[in-house]
Formats: sequence, C-alpha cells, structure tokens
Amino acid sequence: MALTEQDYARQLADLLPVGAAWPREPDSALARLLAGLAIEFALIDARGDELLAESDPRTTYEMLADWERVAGLPDECTVPGGSMAARRGALLSRLTGVGGQSRAYFIGIAAALGYPGATVTEFRPFHCQSACDDSLDPDPWRFVWRLNLPAASNVRYMTAESAGDEALAEWGDATIECVINRLKPAHTIVQFAYQE
Repeated sequence: MALTEQDYARQLADLLPVGAAWPREPDSALARLLAGLAIEFALIDARGDELLAESDPRTTYEMLADWERVAGLPDECTVPGGSMAARRGALLSRLTGVGGQSRAYFIGIAAALGYPGATVTEFRPFHCQSACDDSLDPDPWRFVWRLNLPAASNVRYMTAESAGDEALAEWGDATIECVINRLKPAHTIVQFAYQE
C-alpha cells in the first residue's frame, strides 16, 4: 500500500536535525518545502504500486499489449482487439495452459469456447479382434478423430433477404476450429461435426 503525502511529510520532518534553524510549524517555509517534496514521493510510491499490478497478467492494463507481444497474441486463432476481459482471458489461457491429448482435454476446450456437451469420436481400423459389426475403416482413419459440437445456435439459414447464390444453411466456427487444430496432436487429423 502506498504511503500518503502526509506520511512522507512526517518522515521528511523526522529526518531533520533538532534546533531553532529547523522549524517544525506547519506554516513555516521548511514545512511547505517538505510538503511539496512529499507530494512527489507519494506519486512515485503510488506509481510503484501500479507497476506491481501491471506485473500480473490478471490485472494488467497499461502493459497488456506488452504481455500479448511476449505471449504471441493476437495469433491466427484470436481476433485482434476485443474487450479487456477477453484479451486478459486469452493471455491467461496462453500463459497457464498445460495442454493435453485426452478426450476430456478437448471437450473442456470446446466447453470453454461455448460448446458444452461436445463429444469426441475416434475411428479405429478393423482388426482381428474387432467385433463383427465394427466398421471397416481403412488405415488412414487411424489418425482421424471427430469433435462433435452442438450447433443449434451457430447455424445460419437462408432467408427471404438472402442472395440467390447463398447456401441454404451455413455452420461452423472458425475460432474453435483454429484453436483445436493448433492444439491437436501433430500426427492427427480432426474433423468438426456441427450437430443439431
């Protein structure tokens, strides 16, 4: 907590030698000089406290752009600008994200990006221990998995005001697709299924 002007004026007065040449009355010229110096010391002290807040990415304001530069933000998956809370959230996610390869990890990312209830489907090639009713997925499908996202709110249908060459329905979310593709294991291919 920063010291006030009065605190600094009192400290400066306490450092003075004792004697008639060093008056302690509040209206003396020396006391006014010390009060003027105390204002600057209090401002510097308060600025130091603000600098401590700036050193934490959860509370930064003035240095947010520097924090983003260090963390490599905005990147291809984030929109430049946005609210301070969204920018801090993206920064914290980048700095504290641990990563993972499990279903739960990617389902958690989908939930954090606004898709609660997402599921993961993994494809397995048919082999001698497969059940008789298993699908005959060819070998390349071994490295493919699908993220099933509820898309009821993200489907855009053609309306009466739409142009004639527009699609009857469009869906997709470039943000989640970019984030998942950036975080997925490098040897895999991810498909996105938007389900209603």
